[in-house]
Amino acid sequence: MPQADIFLPMGALAFWTFFVLLLIPIRRFRAAFAGKVGPGDFKYGESARVPGDVSIPNRNYMNLLEMPVLFYVACLMFFVTARIDALVLALAWTYVLLRVVHSAIHLTYNDVRHRLVFFGLSNFAVIALWALFFARIYA
Repeated sequence: MPQADIFLPMGALAFWTFFVLLLIPIRRFRAAFAGKVGPGDFKYGESARVPGDVSIPNRNYMNLLEMPVLFYVACLMFFVTARIDALVLALAWTYVLLRVVHSAIHLTYNDVRHRLVFFGLSNFAVIALWALFFARIYA
């Protein structure tokens, strides 16, 4: 199996992160043109006046820079040690899919119960990557 295949799910999640990043100015400018927010609302982060639909892309973007760091590191560990196989790729793609679904829920109808399911499952997927890595290195 080509070891470089691990870069595909990594790239997919990175480009998804860039997409969410693009939503931040779109929603902010739209709210500013509608008179819902002003420059002062973003001087020290986001003020309480910022509507939820404007602040959610920023929060989702932050989510995509937190736990996924462990995903990227795990993928690189598998690559460096040349231990990528179908199971590793399946777990990596599963993680990416779960994170995209989590984001889609967060950015649209934002039901916390639904988000929690996909967020939790994605955490299990990245934990499984780490556990698998160490099981293979030290087994």
